[in-house]
Amino acid sequence: MNYLLTGHPGAGKTTIIKKLVEKLKLPAGGFYTEEIREDNMRMGFAVVTLSGFKGVLAHRDFKSRYKVGKYGVGVYTLNRIGVKEIQMCLMEKKIIVIDEIGKMELLSPQFQGVVEKALDADNPVLGTVTLAHHPFAQKVKARDDVKIIEVTKENRDKVFKTLSKELKKVKP
Repeated sequence: MNYLLTGHPGAGKTTIIKKLVEKLKLPAGGFYTEEIREDNMRMGFAVVTLSGFKGVLAHRDFKSRYKVGKYGVGVYTLNRIGVKEIQMCLMEKKIIVIDEIGKMELLSPQFQGVVEKALDADNPVLGTVTLAHHPFAQKVKARDDVKIIEVTKENRDKVFKTLSKELKKVKP
């Protein structure tokens, strides 16, 4: 089974995933995104792998043909770091963390392809998916082997506890 969290920004999706990997000591690989802040302003997003690599995914100062809102998106960085990390996880017995399957990431056809491979693999996927109506995201959400869990500020502790119990039973 694959578990994808969805919800509004700030609901706690990434925090839940990080806590699950850390507290359960899950054999996991993959990546998450984090904000890049300068002078208390969000300036962009970084892609950070569980194996320690980091790169700028999107930034206000990026000149790119790929844009999401005010951010130029570095699709090359996602492919070089995020896609590569998922490909490596597919060769190992690890839970695959994909945070997130979102608007910026979905600009990459390579990313979409590796997400499909990950969801088809025996390795369970633990990730996040955008609430937005994007054709690829909708296709992922409709899969029989994907459990979609909506996270809110009110239910995030319960979601963490429920997933902790479920993931303890999972053998990658």
